[in-house]
Amino acid sequence: MRVEIPTWLARDYPFVPEIFVTPQGARISFVDTDPRDDEIVLLLHGNPTWSYYFRHLIQALAPHMRCIAPDHIGMGLSEKPADYDYTLARRIADLEALVATLGVKRVHLVVHDWGGAIGFGFAAKHPELIGKLVVLNTGAFASSRLPARIALCKAPVIGPILVRGFNGFAWPATWMAMHRRTLSTEEKRAYLLPYDSWAHRVAVNAFVRDIPMRPSHPTWSTLAAVEQGLVQFRDRPALIAWGGCDFCFDDHFLARWREFLPQASVHRFADAGHYVLDDAREEVVPLVASFLSPG
Repeated sequence: MRVEIPTWLARDYPFVPEIFVTPQGARISFVDTDPRDDEIVLLLHGNPTWSYYFRHLIQALAPHMRCIAPDHIGMGLSEKPADYDYTLARRIADLEALVATLGVKRVHLVVHDWGGAIGFGFAAKHPELIGKLVVLNTGAFASSRLPARIALCKAPVIGPILVRGFNGFAWPATWMAMHRRTLSTEEKRAYLLPYDSWAHRVAVNAFVRDIPMRPSHPTWSTLAAVEQGLVQFRDRPALIAWGGCDFCFDDHFLARWREFLPQASVHRFADAGHYVLDDAREEVVPLVASFLSPG
């Protein structure tokens, strides 16, 4: 089974995604550029993006590396069930199940936003598979920092009204997550395509609500375990490409990453925003592609 891509989107997202059914029975859409290769680059998006975020990097890497880019359940072109277990623990488990079906022997990680916690959560459980690491404006550790605009979206009652009713998370991100340049009309349309109704924004809202700010939150212990696992990867080649004008994952998070991955090559793009892979595309895509390509 494959996902149909609208003609207008195929110009910028020239992939034919596959479908994987999770152990919970939901359908994940994922890009797979070469099913024959047992070494992969695993690209993990966050909220409120989807695999479209990695489109240019996938095209740069595909001639040399097999790329796997899933849309988390409720996001992108994946199924959006109303009653799914939209927690970090479940997302890590879903990823584990997907990777297990691929039969791979080596996984190079590229993570952005919530993809950091999901990706390093997977890595902590399967360190023997992990090769190179690419970190793009993300976190995989507990933090007390939460921008007021996100805190408002997380609030009871008003949060779901803003996020699901008025698209007050995905839509503002199309301009708040950029700084160096403005997304084109078609790029904005593509980012918002999966989130066109109350029902289709279920996971956008769930991601926000799953941010753990105190130990009593159900996801706090999961995120703590992810953080504890980071020490395993100080011997892996690592690259950090960081947008310096990120309103959410600011330089405080970058400093933490320098502590967790002291061996990483760090490239900070002072005038780029949260969507660093889009905002500083001409620099970041070649940088990451060169780092990941064999040889």
